[in-house]
Amino acid sequence: MSDAPVAASDGDASGRTVLRIAAAVIEGDDGRLLFVRKQGTTAFMQPGGKLEPDEAPDAALVRELAEELGLDVAPSELGFLGRHHARAANEPDTDVDAWVYDAPLTTEPRIAAEIAELAWVDPSDLGDRDVAPLSRDILVPLVLARRAVR
Repeated sequence: MSDAPVAASDGDASGRTVLRIAAAVIEGDDGRLLFVRKQGTTAFMQPGGKLEPDEAPDAALVRELAEELGLDVAPSELGFLGRHHARAANEPDTDVDAWVYDAPLTTEPRIAAEIAELAWVDPSDLGDRDVAPLSRDILVPLVLARRAVR
C-alpha cells in the first residue's frame, strides 16, 4: 500500500507544530505489543518515526523499522490501521499526525539508531510505564477493542 507523499511537519491553526509520522503496531505471539523508547526521552511508544520530505508514510515506516530495529518489512506486508492525531510525547506544543499500520514481526528486533530501549508490553496492563499519548489513548485501546470482537 503506498500513500501519497506529505510534508514532514508544519503548523496547524492553533500555532502548534504538527509532526507527520508513521507508526507500527507489532504484536508478539503472546499478544504483547512492541514499544520503544528513544534516547533522551522517557515515554514508550510504537516503533516508527518522522516522514522525510515527500516520503510516503508506508515507505517511511519500512525505513524506520529497518533503521531502528533491524526489521525487514515490505510495504505490502503492512496493514493500514488509520490516520490518528495526538499530542507528541517528547516535544512541547507539538502534535503528531500519524499513519498507523499493523506490521509483522519478521525477526527478533534489535536496538539501533536512536532507540534506547525496547519492551514487550501487555496492552491490558501498561503498569506505571510512561507511554506516549498516541499509544496510550488511541493505539492500545484500538488493539484491545479488535481483540474483543475476535
